[in-house]
Amino acid sequence: LSICSRTVEPLEYYRRFLKENCRPDGRELGEFRTTTVNIGKCSITTADGSALVKLGNTTVICGVKAELAAPAVDSANKGYIVPNVELPSLCAERFRSGPPGEEAQAASQFIADVIENSQMIVKEDLCIASGKLAWVLYCDIICLDYDGNLLDASVFALLAALKNVQLPLVTINEETGLSEVNLKQKNPLIIRKHPVATSFAIFDDTLLIVDPTAEEEDLATGTVTIVTDEEGRLCSVHKPGGSPLTGAKLQDCITRAITRHKEVKKLIDKVIKSITPK
Repeated sequence: LSICSRTVEPLEYYRRFLKENCRPDGRELGEFRTTTVNIGKCSITTADGSALVKLGNTTVICGVKAELAAPAVDSANKGYIVPNVELPSLCAERFRSGPPGEEAQAASQFIADVIENSQMIVKEDLCIASGKLAWVLYCDIICLDYDGNLLDASVFALLAALKNVQLPLVTINEETGLSEVNLKQKNPLIIRKHPVATSFAIFDDTLLIVDPTAEEEDLATGTVTIVTDEEGRLCSVHKPGGSPLTGAKLQDCITRAITRHKEVKKLIDKVIKSITPK
């Protein structure tokens, strides 16, 4: 398989591999790229929690900043979670500097939906004093190197960064009505669910490959992302157009996503255990 055919006829080049149940990078169709996570060592000194995730060459960093604010009038007992995905021009040639493009906006919306649907953080848990004070969590997810499967890496980085957040104890002084922050007493954020995303590319309307690279995404006839939690519950199915999936194929994806969840959760737990002071 010459390099020439990869540049001239990339789809044909891929098909020759897929027929043999493998991919040009040597992976099997259902095999993920090497996945690593660093938690809290990302040198974002201003963040209250941070994580760096690598999925093959795709590299995503997430920093969480916690600030105090008054709750909204119609949800007096709830805090806020504000996710934002950035795809700067440095991460791939396809992205331009300037305001967020379509892909970044869609990814931010996807992350917001995952937070909401999975109930990973319950907004009531972020309330300090009903109608008076609540936490706002700004979750900035920045792609440093883009090689496909942004959503899996982003959900993973978000979860790992949130697990790293320690919030100081905040009380409201009865006499003055002012908030008092005790930085000596910090508590971890309450994470109620651990959502994990698993993405697939669909080739020629029928063939599913897991964890697609940027090149595979470009050649695919569709993509689908399945988000599950630790109980195997389906939190989200994200399918932006493209080839339709049969019920059986979708069930295959869900089964694979549940297995992937166990792998990712194990990895996070292992890293957190290694950084927890003995």
